[in-house]
Amino acid sequence: MSTTADTVETQVANPMVPRPFRVIEVRPEAADTVTLSLVTAHPNGEMSFVPGQFTMLYVFGVGEVPISISGDPGQSRLLQHTVRRVGAVTSALCDIGVGGEIGVRGPFGTSWPTGRAKEKDVLIIAGGIGLAPLRPAVLEILGNRDRFGSLSVLYGVRTPEDLLFEEDLHAWRGRFDNEVEVTVDRSTLGWRGDVGVVTTLLSRVSFDPPNTIAFVCGPEIMMKVVARELTDLGVSPGDIFLSIERNMKCAIGFCGHCQFGADFICRDGPIMSYASVAARLGVPEL
Repeated sequence: MSTTADTVETQVANPMVPRPFRVIEVRPEAADTVTLSLVTAHPNGEMSFVPGQFTMLYVFGVGEVPISISGDPGQSRLLQHTVRRVGAVTSALCDIGVGGEIGVRGPFGTSWPTGRAKEKDVLIIAGGIGLAPLRPAVLEILGNRDRFGSLSVLYGVRTPEDLLFEEDLHAWRGRFDNEVEVTVDRSTLGWRGDVGVVTTLLSRVSFDPPNTIAFVCGPEIMMKVVARELTDLGVSPGDIFLSIERNMKCAIGFCGHCQFGADFICRDGPIMSYASVAARLGVPEL
Protein backbone atom coordinates (compact mmCIF):
# COMPACT_ATOMS: atom_id res chain seq x y z
CA MET A 1 0.00 0.00 0.00
CA SER A 2 1.50 3.36 -1.01
CA THR A 3 1.96 6.12 1.54
CA THR A 4 1.41 9.85 1.08
CA ALA A 5 5.19 10.32 0.86
CA ASP A 6 5.35 7.66 -1.89
CA THR A 7 2.62 9.52 -3.78
CA VAL A 8 4.48 12.82 -3.57
CA GLU A 9 7.70 11.19 -4.78
CA THR A 10 5.79 9.82 -7.78
CA GLN A 11 4.37 13.28 -8.48
CA VAL A 12 7.83 14.83 -8.34
CA ALA A 13 9.16 12.19 -10.74
CA ASN A 14 6.27 12.52 -13.22
CA PRO A 15 6.11 15.97 -14.89
CA MET A 16 2.49 15.37 -15.97
CA VAL A 17 1.16 14.81 -12.44
CA PRO A 18 0.24 17.97 -10.47
CA ARG A 19 1.41 18.32 -6.89
CA PRO A 20 -1.08 19.78 -4.41
CA PHE A 21 -0.27 23.25 -3.04
CA ARG A 22 -2.36 25.30 -0.62
CA VAL A 23 -3.02 29.02 -1.01
CA ILE A 24 -1.85 30.92 2.09
CA GLU A 25 -2.18 34.46 0.75
CA VAL A 26 -4.01 36.25 -2.05
CA ARG A 27 -2.59 39.73 -2.61
CA PRO A 28 -4.42 42.09 -5.01
CA GLU A 29 -2.02 43.82 -7.40
CA ALA A 30 -4.48 45.55 -9.74
CA ALA A 31 -8.20 45.37 -10.53
CA ASP A 32 -7.70 42.21 -12.61
CA THR A 33 -4.48 40.81 -11.13
CA VAL A 34 -3.52 38.98 -7.93
CA THR A 35 -0.40 37.35 -6.52
CA LEU A 36 -0.97 33.90 -5.03
CA SER A 37 1.38 32.55 -2.36
CA LEU A 38 1.41 28.74 -2.25
CA VAL A 39 2.93 26.17 0.08
CA THR A 40 2.88 22.39 0.30
CA ALA A 41 2.63 20.48 3.54
CA HIS A 42 4.65 17.55 2.21
CA PRO A 43 8.31 17.58 3.39
CA ASN A 44 9.65 16.56 -0.03
CA GLY A 45 7.10 18.49 -2.04
CA GLU A 46 8.82 21.89 -2.10
CA MET A 47 9.72 23.29 -5.48
CA SER A 48 13.12 24.82 -6.22
CA PHE A 49 13.26 27.03 -9.30
CA VAL A 50 15.45 29.54 -11.06
CA PRO A 51 14.34 33.01 -12.24
CA GLY A 52 12.35 32.91 -15.47
CA GLN A 53 10.89 29.43 -15.13
CA PHE A 54 7.15 28.74 -15.16
CA THR A 55 4.76 26.16 -13.77
CA MET A 56 1.44 24.74 -14.90
CA LEU A 57 -1.26 25.70 -12.39
CA TYR A 58 -4.25 23.36 -12.27
CA VAL A 59 -7.63 24.36 -10.89
CA PHE A 60 -9.57 21.19 -10.14
CA GLY A 61 -12.58 20.85 -12.41
CA VAL A 62 -11.59 23.83 -14.58
CA GLY A 63 -8.22 23.21 -16.23
CA GLU A 64 -4.62 24.34 -16.14
CA VAL A 65 -2.60 27.25 -17.46
CA PRO A 66 1.12 28.15 -17.66
CA ILE A 67 2.11 30.94 -15.26
CA SER A 68 5.61 32.28 -14.67
CA ILE A 69 6.90 32.10 -11.10
CA SER A 70 7.10 35.60 -9.60
CA GLY A 71 8.54 34.82 -6.16
CA ASP A 72 11.96 34.72 -4.55
CA PRO A 73 14.10 31.82 -5.88
CA GLY A 74 15.78 31.67 -2.47
CA GLN A 75 12.54 30.48 -0.85
CA SER A 76 11.81 27.00 -2.20
CA ARG A 77 9.09 26.42 0.42
CA LEU A 78 7.03 29.35 -0.90
CA LEU A 79 5.78 29.61 -4.48
CA GLN A 80 4.37 32.89 -5.77
CA HIS A 81 2.51 33.40 -9.03
CA THR A 82 1.06 36.64 -10.33
CA VAL A 83 -2.10 35.97 -12.33
CA ARG A 84 -4.14 38.26 -14.57
CA ARG A 85 -7.80 37.44 -15.19
CA VAL A 86 -8.12 36.69 -18.92
CA GLY A 87 -10.01 33.38 -19.20
CA ALA A 88 -11.77 30.60 -17.33
CA VAL A 89 -8.72 29.13 -15.60
CA THR A 90 -7.09 32.44 -14.69
CA SER A 91 -10.47 33.72 -13.43
CA ALA A 92 -10.76 30.65 -11.21
CA LEU A 93 -7.22 31.26 -9.93
CA CYS A 94 -8.00 34.91 -9.19
CA ASP A 95 -11.18 33.90 -7.34
CA ILE A 96 -9.61 31.17 -5.22
CA GLY A 97 -9.43 32.04 -1.54
CA VAL A 98 -6.93 31.45 1.24
CA GLY A 99 -6.99 27.74 2.08
CA GLY A 100 -7.86 26.70 -1.46
CA GLU A 101 -5.88 23.95 -3.16
CA ILE A 102 -4.15 24.18 -6.54
CA GLY A 103 -2.31 21.54 -8.51
CA VAL A 104 1.19 22.54 -9.63
CA ARG A 105 3.37 20.93 -12.30
CA GLY A 106 6.92 22.06 -12.84
CA PRO A 107 9.02 24.04 -12.78
CA PHE A 108 9.66 24.10 -16.52
CA GLY A 109 11.65 26.03 -19.06
CA THR A 110 14.84 28.02 -19.35
CA SER A 111 15.88 30.83 -17.03
CA TRP A 112 17.18 34.37 -17.05
CA PRO A 113 20.98 33.90 -17.32
CA THR A 114 21.93 35.66 -14.08
CA GLY A 115 25.16 33.68 -13.95
CA ARG A 116 26.20 35.09 -17.30
CA ALA A 117 25.27 38.56 -16.04
CA LYS A 118 27.92 38.60 -13.31
CA GLU A 119 30.27 41.60 -13.57
CA LYS A 120 28.01 43.08 -16.28
CA ASP A 121 25.64 46.02 -16.16
CA VAL A 122 22.09 44.64 -16.01
CA LEU A 123 18.98 46.17 -17.59
CA ILE A 124 15.61 44.79 -16.46
CA ILE A 125 12.91 46.08 -18.84
CA ALA A 126 9.27 45.15 -18.25
CA GLY A 127 5.93 45.98 -19.78
CA GLY A 128 2.69 45.42 -17.88
CA ILE A 129 2.46 42.02 -16.22
CA GLY A 130 5.90 41.29 -17.69
CA LEU A 131 7.40 42.50 -14.41
CA ALA A 132 6.17 39.29 -12.75
CA PRO A 133 8.54 36.88 -14.58
CA LEU A 134 11.38 39.39 -14.05
CA ARG A 135 10.83 39.89 -10.32
CA PRO A 136 12.74 36.69 -9.33
CA ALA A 137 15.77 37.89 -11.34
CA VAL A 138 15.68 41.29 -9.62
CA LEU A 139 15.44 39.63 -6.19
CA GLU A 140 18.34 37.28 -6.98
CA ILE A 141 20.56 40.12 -8.23
CA LEU A 142 19.73 42.34 -5.24
CA GLY A 143 20.52 39.43 -2.93
CA ASN A 144 23.99 39.12 -4.52
CA ARG A 145 24.48 42.76 -5.40
CA ASP A 146 28.29 42.82 -5.25
CA ARG A 147 28.54 40.29 -8.10
CA PHE A 148 27.03 42.57 -10.73
CA GLY A 149 27.69 45.96 -12.31
CA SER A 150 24.98 48.59 -12.46
CA LEU A 151 21.34 47.50 -12.13
CA SER A 152 18.50 49.41 -13.79
CA VAL A 153 14.82 48.45 -13.65
CA LEU A 154 12.65 50.11 -16.32
CA TYR A 155 8.91 49.49 -16.09
CA GLY A 156 6.07 50.64 -18.34
CA VAL A 157 2.32 50.12 -17.86
CA ARG A 158 -0.86 51.43 -19.46
CA THR A 159 -2.11 53.45 -16.49
CA PRO A 160 -0.96 54.04 -12.88
CA GLU A 161 -3.71 51.65 -11.75
CA ASP A 162 -1.97 48.82 -13.64
CA LEU A 163 1.26 49.03 -11.62
CA LEU A 164 2.31 45.74 -10.01
CA PHE A 165 4.49 45.15 -6.95
CA GLU A 166 4.29 48.76 -5.78
CA GLU A 167 5.84 47.91 -2.41
CA ASP A 168 8.78 46.28 -4.18
CA LEU A 169 9.22 49.22 -6.54
CA HIS A 170 9.25 51.59 -3.56
CA ALA A 171 11.79 49.44 -1.72
CA TRP A 172 14.03 49.08 -4.78
CA ARG A 173 13.92 52.83 -5.34
CA GLY A 174 15.02 53.32 -1.74
CA ARG A 175 18.32 51.57 -2.37
CA PHE A 176 21.41 53.42 -3.54
CA ASP A 177 22.83 50.56 -5.64
CA ASN A 178 20.28 50.49 -8.46
CA GLU A 179 18.05 52.72 -10.59
CA VAL A 180 14.29 52.31 -10.97
CA GLU A 181 12.27 54.23 -13.57
CA VAL A 182 8.54 53.88 -14.21
CA THR A 183 6.36 55.28 -16.99
CA VAL A 184 2.70 55.01 -18.01
CA ASP A 185 1.01 55.25 -21.40
CA ARG A 186 -1.85 57.33 -20.02
CA SER A 187 -1.73 59.35 -16.82
CA THR A 188 -4.67 59.61 -14.45
CA LEU A 189 -5.49 62.06 -11.69
CA GLY A 190 -2.68 62.22 -9.16
CA TRP A 191 0.06 60.67 -11.33
CA ARG A 192 3.23 62.77 -11.22
CA GLY A 193 5.59 60.40 -12.95
CA ASP A 194 6.67 59.90 -16.55
CA VAL A 195 4.26 59.42 -19.43
CA GLY A 196 5.40 57.60 -22.56
CA VAL A 197 6.69 54.28 -23.83
CA VAL A 198 9.23 52.35 -21.80
CA THR A 199 12.07 52.92 -24.28
CA THR A 200 12.07 56.64 -23.37
CA LEU A 201 13.49 55.61 -20.01
CA LEU A 202 16.72 54.23 -21.49
CA SER A 203 18.22 57.72 -21.64
CA ARG A 204 17.57 58.12 -17.89
CA VAL A 205 19.85 55.30 -16.68
CA SER A 206 23.58 54.62 -16.86
CA PHE A 207 25.00 51.50 -18.47
CA ASP A 208 27.92 50.49 -20.70
CA PRO A 209 26.33 48.89 -23.81
CA PRO A 210 29.22 46.54 -24.73
CA ASN A 211 29.25 45.27 -21.15
CA THR A 212 25.47 45.13 -20.66
CA ILE A 213 23.03 42.24 -20.47
CA ALA A 214 19.30 42.94 -20.78
CA PHE A 215 16.32 40.91 -19.58
CA VAL A 216 13.07 41.97 -21.28
CA CYS A 217 9.48 40.79 -20.77
CA GLY A 218 6.20 42.24 -21.99
CA PRO A 219 3.98 42.23 -25.07
CA GLU A 220 5.84 40.81 -28.06
CA ILE A 221 5.75 44.06 -30.03
CA MET A 222 7.17 45.91 -27.03
CA MET A 223 10.01 43.41 -26.68
CA LYS A 224 10.79 43.69 -30.39
CA VAL A 225 11.03 47.49 -30.21
CA VAL A 226 13.10 47.40 -27.01
CA ALA A 227 15.52 44.83 -28.46
CA ARG A 228 16.02 46.87 -31.64
CA GLU A 229 16.70 50.03 -29.66
CA LEU A 230 19.16 48.26 -27.37
CA THR A 231 20.95 46.86 -30.41
CA ASP A 232 21.14 50.35 -31.91
CA LEU A 233 22.68 51.57 -28.64
CA GLY A 234 25.41 48.93 -28.87
CA VAL A 235 24.11 46.05 -26.74
CA SER A 236 24.92 42.71 -28.38
CA PRO A 237 21.83 40.79 -29.64
CA GLY A 238 23.29 37.76 -27.88
CA ASP A 239 23.13 39.63 -24.57
CA ILE A 240 19.47 40.60 -24.91
CA PHE A 241 17.12 37.97 -23.48
CA LEU A 242 13.36 37.88 -23.98
CA SER A 243 10.57 35.87 -22.40
CA ILE A 244 8.66 34.33 -25.32
CA GLU A 245 5.31 32.96 -24.16
CA ARG A 246 3.14 31.49 -26.91
CA ASN A 247 0.48 28.78 -26.65
CA MET A 248 2.14 26.58 -24.04
CA LYS A 249 -0.07 23.61 -23.21
CA CYS A 250 1.72 20.48 -22.01
CA ALA A 251 4.99 22.10 -20.79
CA ILE A 252 7.21 19.19 -21.92
CA GLY A 253 7.37 19.62 -25.71
CA PHE A 254 4.92 16.79 -26.37
CA CYS A 255 1.73 18.38 -27.73
CA GLY A 256 3.32 20.81 -30.23
CA HIS A 257 1.03 23.76 -29.43
CA CYS A 258 3.94 26.07 -28.61
CA GLN A 259 6.14 25.26 -31.61
CA PHE A 260 8.04 28.41 -32.60
CA GLY A 261 9.92 27.67 -35.80
CA ALA A 262 12.31 24.88 -34.92
CA ASP A 263 11.83 25.39 -31.17
CA PHE A 264 9.25 24.42 -28.61
CA ILE A 265 8.84 27.36 -26.24
CA CYS A 266 8.01 25.22 -23.19
CA ARG A 267 11.20 23.21 -23.69
CA ASP A 268 13.64 25.60 -25.43
CA GLY A 269 12.22 28.75 -23.81
CA PRO A 270 10.53 30.76 -22.52
CA ILE A 271 13.78 32.70 -22.04
CA MET A 272 15.53 33.04 -25.40
CA SER A 273 18.17 35.39 -26.75
CA TYR A 274 17.19 38.07 -29.21
CA ALA A 275 19.94 36.81 -31.52
CA SER A 276 18.17 33.45 -31.77
CA VAL A 277 14.61 34.75 -32.34
CA ALA A 278 14.93 38.14 -34.06
CA ALA A 279 13.85 36.83 -37.47
CA ARG A 280 10.79 35.11 -35.98
CA LEU A 281 9.43 37.86 -33.73
CA GLY A 282 6.20 39.32 -34.98
CA VAL A 283 5.58 36.53 -37.49
CA PRO A 284 1.97 35.35 -36.88
CA GLU A 285 1.17 31.65 -36.54
CA LEU A 286 4.83 30.64 -36.70
